[in-house]
Amino acid sequence: MPVTDITTDPENLTMTLVADAAAPVERLWKAFTTPDQLSRFWGPPGWPATFTFFDLRPGGRVDYHMTSPQGQRSGGSWEVLNVDEGRSFEVNDSFVGEDGEKLEGFPSMRMVFSFEATDAGSRLTNTTYFTSAEALEQVVAMGAVEGSRMAMNQLDAVLQDLRAYAEGKGTRTEILDDQHVRITRLIDGPRELVWRAHHEPELLRTWMLGPDGWQMVECEVGDTYRYVWQQGDDESTRFGFHGETVLSEPTWRAVTTEAMIGMDGPSTLNDLQLYEEDGATLLTLLIEYPDAETRDMILATGMTDGMEASYGRLEETVLANV
Repeated sequence: MPVTDITTDPENLTMTLVADAAAPVERLWKAFTTPDQLSRFWGPPGWPATFTFFDLRPGGRVDYHMTSPQGQRSGGSWEVLNVDEGRSFEVNDSFVGEDGEKLEGFPSMRMVFSFEATDAGSRLTNTTYFTSAEALEQVVAMGAVEGSRMAMNQLDAVLQDLRAYAEGKGTRTEILDDQHVRITRLIDGPRELVWRAHHEPELLRTWMLGPDGWQMVECEVGDTYRYVWQQGDDESTRFGFHGETVLSEPTWRAVTTEAMIGMDGPSTLNDLQLYEEDGATLLTLLIEYPDAETRDMILATGMTDGMEASYGRLEETVLANV
């Protein structure tokens, strides 16, 4: 769902986001009013949203938090003001702490979500009203414009049937910015098995192999991990990676560091997220590199092709264990 426009208006104290979808307006409305669907795109990449309470009716409230790869939380709460079924809803949005209370020093904002049909599908217009120029400046300085754009641009995967969106397309690599790359691959099988295949050594050894001819000769998992491969019986070809678990939320999210064994230099941060629909699992791996140079160097090694070979085996492993 491409965001076509985000504008701030200091005179009228508003920020307006417009986005167009190649989907019926009823489908777009459902994505914003169903918590398990909204959670897939409300937070920007790396900060997925979790909705803990969802009562979208006048006088109701919606509670949520977004979690960074390091486990930091940013909480929010909507006070629902009005709902015009299928057309619009209006809320007061506030920053809240772990106790659910509003955070001092952070603004509350009135937001109006409007949905309309277009010749190409449907359009969302999200207008945020601020109480002062300082509040608008504060939210913009916190990255609201780019964060909103990146969040809404995840919506295509939600509006389409998961299999129609990803089946048969293999491993896809998207460069999001200088430091972040997103890898996606549909695995035909349940999320629980995909999770197990990432965390149980006997399953890991069957698929995490890269190109043909390689074998995993060391596989240690837990709070820290260590993987070592070699080509055939040639021990001189050995190489491996090690790291530690930063965040684990079975069976849908695991964040780990990754560095090559015996090599100096910064590690990457790998954020694995799994979403299941209709018996298939969308695997999303968000990789954070220290800089664009490191990102490009690793991508140039043929990483995507190697991952596709491994993910093909992963799917075989999952289906064999269903």
